[in-house]
Amino acid sequence: MRKTILFILIVFLSVQLNAQKEGFAESTGVKIYYRTFGSGVPVLIINGGPGLNSDGFEDLAKTLSLHNQTVIYDQRGTGKSVLKKTDTLTVTMQLMVDDIENLRKQLHIQKWIILGHSFGGMLASFYATRHPESILAMILSSSGGIDLDLLSYVSNSINSKLTPTQIDSVNYWNQKISGGDTSYFAKLQRAKILANAYVFDKKYAPTIAIRLTQGNMQINGLIWQDMQKIKFNCAGKLSLFKKPVLIIQGKQDIVAEKTAQKAHKILKNSTVILLDHSVHYGWLDNRKKYLTTVENFITANYNSL
Repeated sequence: MRKTILFILIVFLSVQLNAQKEGFAESTGVKIYYRTFGSGVPVLIINGGPGLNSDGFEDLAKTLSLHNQTVIYDQRGTGKSVLKKTDTLTVTMQLMVDDIENLRKQLHIQKWIILGHSFGGMLASFYATRHPESILAMILSSSGGIDLDLLSYVSNSINSKLTPTQIDSVNYWNQKISGGDTSYFAKLQRAKILANAYVFDKKYAPTIAIRLTQGNMQINGLIWQDMQKIKFNCAGKLSLFKKPVLIIQGKQDIVAEKTAQKAHKILKNSTVILLDHSVHYGWLDNRKKYLTTVENFITANYNSL
């Protein structure tokens, strides 16, 4: 009987430690929806996009919350972070940085580790140029880079991972969508094909396909427009960033290794890890190596404080 009670107590405590907490943080007239998991060193996970909510990063947040407090949030205009008006005045990189900093303050976190994935890595880099004092360390996961060089090659990089037939199919559905077919069916057909370019192990393609259908293209367009307007380039200020940085991505990533190496050259206290048999989602394609590397980095930098 005592063993049974003890077992139930352990399970209860485990659930409590990793339980989800959610809420809204006020930021320049917008309520930013967030969720936190676990306890320990705070780790903010900035999802990719732009224009995607944080739902696709819940698994990563829960996994890393076994030893840390993880935070995910819906970027402005996505998910539950609803904008009253969506335009060039309400969707900018600076406002997105303000959202992150306001979230930190309202969660009463003094400093946190920032993990930015894909576009989230670009946003994390921009945040680091504005609020380096708020960061313990930074993880750039398949990051789009510290400038806009990604735009010069990423389309070709994606196409290189698709067959000619798949490329024809993507073009067909692109034409359907641009021609006015905004149905979920059309988005899904396009996403099912594109998803194959993002993962090494194709069993994960259906999961990525669903994710790709969730994008808000208006937000996406406004952010890229703003990044071009401000001539997005973090190199100057990041050259002064002294905190530890882990740069991690797949050897077969749609993000070229040169993008990681450029960031590594600028960030003086950085390390580059390239994952075998991995494209854009390391925690799917090479889960053990990705998670172990990230966990060890978090632990090392938390314990060194």
